[in-house]
Amino acid sequence: MKRCGIILILIFSFHLCYAQNDSAIYFKGAIKANRDKQYQNILTNIINKNLSLPLTDSTEENWEDAFWALEVLQYRSSWITSQLYTSFDSLKNRSIYFQQSLLDLLYANYSGLFKKEIIHFLDKAGDTKTFALCAEYLMQDDSSFETRLFITNQLSTFVATKYLSASDSCISTMLQLRLYPPENNGVTSLLPQLLSNNFLTGNTVVFSFQRANRNYPGIAIVRDSSGNFIRNTDSSIFYVPQLARSITALPFYLTNGNTPQGIFKMDGMEVSSLEYIGPTPNIQLRMPYETGIRDFLNDSTVADSVWKLDMYKKLLPPCCRNYFPLYETWYAGKIGRTEIIAHGTTVNTNYYSGKSYYPFTPTEGCLCTKEDWSEENGLRIESGQLKLANAIKRSGKSVGYYMVIDIDDQQKPVGIEEILPYLKMK
Repeated sequence: MKRCGIILILIFSFHLCYAQNDSAIYFKGAIKANRDKQYQNILTNIINKNLSLPLTDSTEENWEDAFWALEVLQYRSSWITSQLYTSFDSLKNRSIYFQQSLLDLLYANYSGLFKKEIIHFLDKAGDTKTFALCAEYLMQDDSSFETRLFITNQLSTFVATKYLSASDSCISTMLQLRLYPPENNGVTSLLPQLLSNNFLTGNTVVFSFQRANRNYPGIAIVRDSSGNFIRNTDSSIFYVPQLARSITALPFYLTNGNTPQGIFKMDGMEVSSLEYIGPTPNIQLRMPYETGIRDFLNDSTVADSVWKLDMYKKLLPPCCRNYFPLYETWYAGKIGRTEIIAHGTTVNTNYYSGKSYYPFTPTEGCLCTKEDWSEENGLRIESGQLKLANAIKRSGKSVGYYMVIDIDDQQKPVGIEEILPYLKMK
């Protein structure tokens, strides 16, 4: 959240973020003149100015701010690329946070371009997360056996020479599973059980169905505590498109990576003070380790205070307990990821024009719906987030569970017609 506290304040600080009256909600930053001013402010004062500074211990944070802004804007130039190359000259002497910020940017904006530099730096990584970021970069556009074998050998040496905390060990395990994924038969055969009213019975449950390639948006549907799926006024099943892609598109186990699959505890709604999330109510979510066992399991009789995988496993139907992707939230929580929520957005969609997920905006790993704001007066025109929040309210409870599921890897947005055959209609 350091980035939110620094770069996003800089991005939005020059105008009133949003306001609400009896008739409308509006975001002044959406007005075209403010959008243009914001873009120039980011480019001039955050990117170009900061990257013009000599890279020293005292200017690392300036460069990190520029890295994050480059990710948000998806911006590249030949001069910026040359500056990034120079950062490798002293990278082994830079702080771990700087190293990770640089690697985040390279993964997000420069696939494959810095492969030679990353290979040279890999054995100099100071911690497990930095090593994993290097490894993921190398695999991003080259998952050949030779590349995976090289990373495996380097990882074995790294682990043998480092003291690994529980979080470090978990990152190492997740990386090994990324190198050699376990075989599974896919999730579609499990959907009837996951969507039955016998799963998490008595709870409101939101299901977010996604593609393995998070460059394509998914959809969210809502089941009430009686097992009925919320419907529209024409009796069709309610759904709303939702993006689960992070700005970096890193895998789930790394900070600022894509939204993990699996079960989240849904813990009511709030209105964020962060301008880029905006004024529409967001859905608060918690992962194992991020919240206590009693709270997550909704069971006050639980005496244990230390999380064990079996506690989470018992929430899943028996037929689903060997399907590893449904445990991603548990491992992400153990590693230390936090503050993944379901929210709207005020970010300028033009930054992502031409992307397969446009007009959705990526996040730091949250679930994000599409919101339209008028460029003329800043009024909120349409909000998928408001529709989702209202559907959850109609279920009777805003406390329950939220489940993210990758259904397959088709290269297109998820459609409701793909899910309807698995729903038990009432």
